[in-house]
Amino acid sequence: MKLVIIDTACANLSSVKFAFDRLGYVAEITSDLNKIKAADKLILPGVGTAVAAMKNLQERGLIEVIRNLTQPVLGICLGMQLMTAFSEEGKVNTLNLMPSQTVLIPDTGLPLPHMGWNNVRYVEGCPLFDGIEQNSHFYFVHSYAVSPNDNTIATCHYGVDFSAAIAKGNFYGVQFHPERSGKNGALLLRNFVEKI
Repeated sequence: MKLVIIDTACANLSSVKFAFDRLGYVAEITSDLNKIKAADKLILPGVGTAVAAMKNLQERGLIEVIRNLTQPVLGICLGMQLMTAFSEEGKVNTLNLMPSQTVLIPDTGLPLPHMGWNNVRYVEGCPLFDGIEQNSHFYFVHSYAVSPNDNTIATCHYGVDFSAAIAKGNFYGVQFHPERSGKNGALLLRNFVEKI
């Protein structure tokens, strides 16, 4: 199993790698186009702004490579948001793997960023959440989110409902940080490797 974490130069890559290490999987962090194309499964992590992430992907020649991947890809946090068509954060076009947009979480009197543990409700039968109880808690840190849409496979509520996970074809994304979400996050990562 060639498991690759795409080096976006804007993520806490080591914490994602350590999460796979703990599960007994060897994951390589790389921006090498050939290694990315040859991977069996890929992780697209991201921390920071959509503008910086897209700039880094452009400079590394990764945008078209990612768009043309046919193997399973899991976007985490900003990595999930990059899978949409557009981000309000910096008004930037993103990877356009799904037709939705990333928008600022509306002001409902709750503090932003949305930070900490919150429960997630997923669509029954989704292999990414296999063995995870409904309304289980996952760890979030974000101010922007994707509204529920046709590609939403899980939702979370923070003043309003937003997409906690999305999927289309071989592309999956989670808004939360599975690498920081204890046993449920570990099980989700295991499901991605073994069941997707």
